This record gives sequence, structure tokens and C-alpha cells, in this order.
Amino acid sequence: MSSTFLGMPATPPRSPYGTGNLRGDRKFPKAAHDELRNEQLRRNLGRATRTIRAKRLAVTAELPDWEALRDAGSAIKTETMNRLPELLEQLERNVTERGGTVHWARDGVEANEIVTRLVKATGSSDVIKVKSMATQEIGLNEHLESAGITPYETDLAELIVQLAHDKPSHILVPAIHRNRDEIRQIFLKEIPGVDPRLDNVPAHLAAAARAYLREKFMTTKVAVSGANFGIAETGTLAVVESEGNGRMCLTMPDTLITVMGIEKVLPRYQDLEVFLQLLPRSSTGERMNPYTSMWTGVTPGDGPQDFHLVLLDNGRTAALADRIGREALNCIRCSACLNVCPVYERAGGHAYGSTYPGPIGAVLTPQLAGMHAAKNDPNSSLPYASSLCGACFDACPVKIDIPSLLVELRHQNTEQSGTTAEKLAMKAAATVMKHPKLFTAAQKGAGIGRVIGGRDGTISHLPPPFDGWSASRDTAVPPKQTFRSWLASDEGAATMRAAADEHAKNRKTTEEEK
Repeated sequence: MSSTFLGMPATPPRSPYGTGNLRGDRKFPKAAHDELRNEQLRRNLGRATRTIRAKRLAVTAELPDWEALRDAGSAIKTETMNRLPELLEQLERNVTERGGTVHWARDGVEANEIVTRLVKATGSSDVIKVKSMATQEIGLNEHLESAGITPYETDLAELIVQLAHDKPSHILVPAIHRNRDEIRQIFLKEIPGVDPRLDNVPAHLAAAARAYLREKFMTTKVAVSGANFGIAETGTLAVVESEGNGRMCLTMPDTLITVMGIEKVLPRYQDLEVFLQLLPRSSTGERMNPYTSMWTGVTPGDGPQDFHLVLLDNGRTAALADRIGREALNCIRCSACLNVCPVYERAGGHAYGSTYPGPIGAVLTPQLAGMHAAKNDPNSSLPYASSLCGACFDACPVKIDIPSLLVELRHQNTEQSGTTAEKLAMKAAATVMKHPKLFTAAQKGAGIGRVIGGRDGTISHLPPPFDGWSASRDTAVPPKQTFRSWLASDEGAATMRAAADEHAKNRKTTEEEK
């Protein structure tokens, strides 16, 4: 009798190193330091995030059941993660039964190859695109261009980013770092035939973009979209957007290819009732989305007649395997956490080096792509790109505890970092604290710190390996006398006797009153 050894269970793979847009080329502190010098960027971000914050607070305050909606959204997403394999298979069955074709992509490399093959099969050399975080994550545009296919972003902000040869800096408003004057210059330089008298009035800028895109909508036969939600129960896909460009892309081409992260699935059609209230209020501060497009497979004579759904993993299964960190997969990409984050507001999205910036990006990016894929991996710095103030947790519509996840990732980073100077220092400190004589000697030796302290009674610069601590905060100088030495002194003994006498007196008074 023979048997086959299938191997031991292993951690699912993360997004392949060197692919897509889930890793920058610099660690966050260095990138943020450079971005902070851009005063225009800071003004743009500050103005935009303050406006969105105010709108969100106003529309969420209108709902007496807002907290109940958040609880419902959290419960639905938690159920989804617990049943993810089953729900994805159900989604595949229902999409297929309704005339669509489902493709499974283990990572961004496979997804790019699938989409490119499907586009080439149509004979088209152009595609129009609806704003999609998933396709930005895998670098689909760059891959299509390398294959001789030209992608046209149709979302206004994404178009601005594309024409500027830039990168998105916000989940919801990718061009949030640009102001009207900058956009005007980009359009004058990059849009063929634009009126040279174009000014910076928002309506005029939008009209210029509309005129440029209208021809693309009418003549391009292939569209690529993302999906905000995929309903397992019915096989329905949903895209929510504000400009109508999505509606054009989803209805006019002959072929539609949707790339969806596997975590976007929902169990039931009825679940949309919750998320179509949570998402617009949390993202744009609107009561409802201007355009909500839903389609189920293929409908003869109406809309695209060739529909493909690409289900993207790209490290999501690895995140799901993390018992604590999997909560980040509940994210519905509303960007509420970015708009309240003091770190993001000042540093901007490019400092994070990933498609996903801000608090949720600092959690999600390391989980999808890892923190130690290479020496001095920039992703290892992302969990520290936070003050842990908790504003992101308060704003999250599905109650993701982002601060706790950041702390957990910091712990994981420390565990994976191997032997470091800081670890050795902490190990030495633990040894000292276990032995009273060593601890007493160390306390006496710490008194030398008073010599390097400033006039304000603080130490601004500590020697390695503690210089990372003093780089962002001051440390109080050691006191002239330790507590143990004070307790052993005449003053300490007298103070303790007086306290004991006072306690005995109070106790006697209490007993007499009874």
C-alpha cells in the first residue's frame, strides 16, 4: 500500500516582490520628510480633508441608527471573511450561470496576463477604465502599455493622475494633492486640441475632460472596471461612483472585464442596504451615491455581451490567515480613516509608497506584500506611520480597530527582524531587572544622564540603539535621587511614618463614627 505525502501546511503566499504598486522605494520616515517640504501639497491636503471631514460629520449625524449601521456592516464583513471560500464559489456559480466567465488570479502577475489576453482576443488596442484600486495595485496600466494596449482612465481624478504621469495619493480622491491651477497646466500640456484659453474654473476643467473622454466612450469596445461589491447570492456586481463615467464604461462597450479583490464579496443582495448607506456618507459625505451601477452576468441586447470577472488574491489569503490582522480585509475603501489622520494630512499619500495610503494602507499593504521581502523592506516602516490617536477607528464605517492592528504589526515586525541592537538592549535590561543588585547599580549609573540633559530638564539625543526614541520625543533626565534611595533615607522613613500615623488616625475616626 502506497501513500502520497502532500507536504505540511504553509502560510499562503503574499503579493510577489517587485510587482505591482504595493511597495515604495524608500521607508516612510524618509519619504514623509521630503513630502513635508512641499507646502503646496500640505495646503491642498489640509483644505480637502477638512472639507470632507465636515461633510461626513454632518450627514452621519442625521442618522439616529448610524452606530447600528456600523455594527451591521462590521458583522456582515466578519461573516464574509469566515465564509470566504464558500461565498466565492457561490459567486462563481451565479456569474457563470448568467453568462459571465470567471477567472481566478493568484497574484497581480496572473491577473495582468489574464486581462491582457482577454483584451487582445477582442482585437482592440484601446481600453477605457473605471477607477479601480485593484488594477492600480497590480500595475495593470503599465502592463497593458507594455503589450501595446492603451488604457484610458475615465474618472476625472484618475485622468488627472494619468495625464500628469503621477501616482494616486488618496483612495477616494486620487488627485487630492493637485490644485486647480496645476490641473489646468496638465490639461493644456497633455490633452490634444484643448482650448489654449482654458482657465481654472472647475466647471470648465470638467468640460475639457468630458470632451476628451466622450470620443473614447463612443469608440472603445473594451472596458476594464473594478467592483465595490460582488453578491454571492445572485452573481451581481456593483460599482458606485460620482461622475457617470462608470455608467458609460459599464454599459457601452462590447466587452467588460472586471477585476475584483476576493474580499469584496458579500453574502446576500440585501446586504447592499447597509453598505449603500455606509459608503457614501463615510467617503464623500453624501447621503447617497450619484451613480450606483449593478449588473448580473450578460443580458442579451443590453450592455456588454462578453463579461469576464477576474477574482484577485494577491496576498489576500495570506492576510486572511492572520488571525488578528484579517480584520483589515473588512475595509470597504471609503477613505474615512485618511481624512481624519493627522499623519496622512501632513505627509500625503505618496509617502506610503503603496496604492493604499493612510491608516488602512499602513495595515493592509504589509499584509498583502509582507514586511521582510527584502533587506530594509520599506513596508516594515508603515506600521509605525501613526500616532495611534484612534481617530481612524472612530471614523471607520465597519469599525476596523486600526490602532490595534498597527500595534500587532509592529509586534510581528519586531519578531521577524531577527537580532537587532534594540533587541539586545532590551534583553540586557531584562537581565538587569531580574537581579536586585544589578538593578541598584544600574539606577546609580543612570544618574550620569543628568550630565547630558538640557536646561529644560530633558535629554534630546540618546546614543544608539536608543536614538530612534529621541528622534521623535524628548526624555526626562533621571531624578537626583531614586525612589529606593529616598525610601531608605531619613526623609523617606519620616514621610512613611507620618503616612502610617495618618492612616491609623483616619481608620480610628471611621470606626468611632460607626
